[in-house]
Amino acid sequence: MSFTRPMLALALVMLAVGCVTQTADPEIDMDQLAESYVKFVLAVGQHDQDFFDAYFGPESWKTEARDSALSLSEIGERARQTLVDLGALAPPVGEDEIEALRHGHLIRSLESLIARVDLLSGGTMTFDEESRALYDAVAPSYDEAHFEEILSRLDELLPGEGPLIERYETFKRDFIIPADRLDAVFSAAIDACREQTLARLELPADESFTVEYVTGKSWSGYNWYQGAYRSLIQVNTDLPIYIDRALDLACHEGYPGHHVYSIVVERDLFRQRGWIEFSVYPLFSPRSLIAEGTANFGIEVAFPGEERLELERQVLFPLAGLDPDRTAEFAKVQEIVKQLGYAGNEAARRYLDGEIGPAEAAAWLSRFAMMPPDRAVQRVGFIDQYRSYVINYNLGQDLVRQYVEARGGTAENPDRRWREFGALLSSPRLPSGLGEQG
Repeated sequence: MSFTRPMLALALVMLAVGCVTQTADPEIDMDQLAESYVKFVLAVGQHDQDFFDAYFGPESWKTEARDSALSLSEIGERARQTLVDLGALAPPVGEDEIEALRHGHLIRSLESLIARVDLLSGGTMTFDEESRALYDAVAPSYDEAHFEEILSRLDELLPGEGPLIERYETFKRDFIIPADRLDAVFSAAIDACREQTLARLELPADESFTVEYVTGKSWSGYNWYQGAYRSLIQVNTDLPIYIDRALDLACHEGYPGHHVYSIVVERDLFRQRGWIEFSVYPLFSPRSLIAEGTANFGIEVAFPGEERLELERQVLFPLAGLDPDRTAEFAKVQEIVKQLGYAGNEAARRYLDGEIGPAEAAAWLSRFAMMPPDRAVQRVGFIDQYRSYVINYNLGQDLVRQYVEARGGTAENPDRRWREFGALLSSPRLPSGLGEQG
């Protein structure tokens, strides 16, 4: 007999929790178990303020979570029993694949929640163990030679003498968006992203968002989904914002990124199908790899290659008061720097596994990810707060691209790319279902 990953994981959980002696209740169905899961997420949120980003289910359940004040051990025990009950339900068999995907997704989401409860209770995991437990994925590891080769190509592009990081910072100063032009540039970028997305994906007529500029955060941008197709998008202005970040943030946080993902999930899975588990978005869960992966890949879906350069050259550079003739030059440098993305994972892996301290992690980020000291320190703060979450950006993007392109959604076939991208947004597919995981 062969086991799928969710089935094998469930079997291991059941062996590990022999203290749970109750048998599954044959009267319990998926919807009841999904309701229990939502209440567990809300209960964990009483112990961990970062645990969930959005909730638009019954308000009384939030009150119940606050008033019941379940301990972490109580949440963990009840979640384990719910996992047993869920495992006893045979996955739906029929023509609609999404029903079976729902079953596997709920199993994996419960496992992830239990892992987070264990961590909050003082349990320990390696970086890779944690990312697999929470996000259903493990990022590849690269040695220093891998990043050195990329840096050598960057070194050839940047003129002058002295350390590469200093030359890179000198180069980038010409591409900072002035503070008094930031809102105009960012608004234009969002308008362009929204126009591209609405031409390909059908969204509710009443969808909307609000933008705020904030300080004192460990992240550069954040989408706080409010429910009812509304989002609050916050942009952190602690550090200089470079012109490429305008389109990146607009697509990632807005269209076709987090704002669109949350809208589609609410409309297609929560409202139309009545799947209550999608009324809450737990940050430390497999959904985050899908959310961050589609948000990052969505940038090139909306503006592939020359289309991005043309928008930046014709609209965004002039609005920022920057020289549009240098658009291609800046893009060429940034394309190489983006290939250093996995260096951030390596810094986090070594830091969280106790191999290096925070100062060494910041130094690694400066050396191999081309982050200036202040940005590197901010990133270490992000790692302190969100830990192995960092894999969701780069590995998520790579897995989503692999999944979409394997189904014909290549750059040469943009219509198919948008269709496959949109279908993934509205599907409860797990990260391990996007491609092979080691």
